[in-house]
Amino acid sequence: MEAAPRVSFGVVADIQYADEEDGCDFWGRRRRYYRHSLRLLRAAVEAWAAEQPPLAFVLQLGDCIDGVNARRGAAEGALERVLAALRRLPVPVHHAWGNHELYNFCRNRLASSGLNSRPAAAPAAGPPAGPPGDCHAYHFSPAPRLRFVLLDGYDLSVLGRDPASPLHRESLRRLREKNPNENLNSPAGLKEPQFVEFNGGFSQTQLDWFDEVLKFSDENQEKVVVTGHLPIHPDASDKVCLAWNYEDALSVIHSHQCVICFLAGHLHDGGYCLDSHGVHHLTLEGIIETPPESNAFGTIYVYDDKMVLKGRGRISDRVMYF
Repeated sequence: MEAAPRVSFGVVADIQYADEEDGCDFWGRRRRYYRHSLRLLRAAVEAWAAEQPPLAFVLQLGDCIDGVNARRGAAEGALERVLAALRRLPVPVHHAWGNHELYNFCRNRLASSGLNSRPAAAPAAGPPAGPPGDCHAYHFSPAPRLRFVLLDGYDLSVLGRDPASPLHRESLRRLREKNPNENLNSPAGLKEPQFVEFNGGFSQTQLDWFDEVLKFSDENQEKVVVTGHLPIHPDASDKVCLAWNYEDALSVIHSHQCVICFLAGHLHDGGYCLDSHGVHHLTLEGIIETPPESNAFGTIYVYDDKMVLKGRGRISDRVMYF
């Protein structure tokens, strides 16, 4: 008989709820089920709440409401409906911030909302809970010798920041340096197609903090799962959906022994690869493009030697050994 998992948790990505009729993606090709996404989330919450033994937490991988809410002045109401559905869970929810959160709210508003899941108190030991400033990145340990790190892929971004702020200016400079298109959301003709406005990147301050966390985990023989909205490996994503400086994040991960998996959203079709250093990169299919008769969420069970994903609907089962 197999031992019980060390920890289990729920995963969901790209809910993008809006009280709107069905629409299409940015390119007008893919159907988006705005209203049904909330019903699918509620079904996921019901399934997670019934899990035995109970889950430790749920990861919401970003884009929980859609940008169309901002144009209708409906962002606050849409966010409250999503958070109300998630509050039915008897466990904590950890939230990544995606581009759609930043279409609807500035970073200061997100920091004062229910999407701010960064711990208020500093950890008793080890590196700081998160980087300095308003970066929504942090780490936590739900079980002995197991750590999760949530990264902020829009720390460098032209979304959600005051245009006069140094980070906004730096982000816009980087983006225009790589993307000469009039429409900064267009990857047409780019050598590095990830340099579009709806993506973002990791500041050096965040990367230095991340390196410090992984060094601590190496020294303490911990296994680490890293998560965030944006994928960081080109074999687990299309090139347009990667973080701007994904190679910098990969370089930090590959300079340590502790990371076993990177979980992301953003690419609604999902993706997966096992990289050259034995790290699993799993990109979750998005709820927003999931037909009403299906779903897209999962539960991950972490054992001593593997992570087992039990997927629902569009998300397939997967065993990831480490």
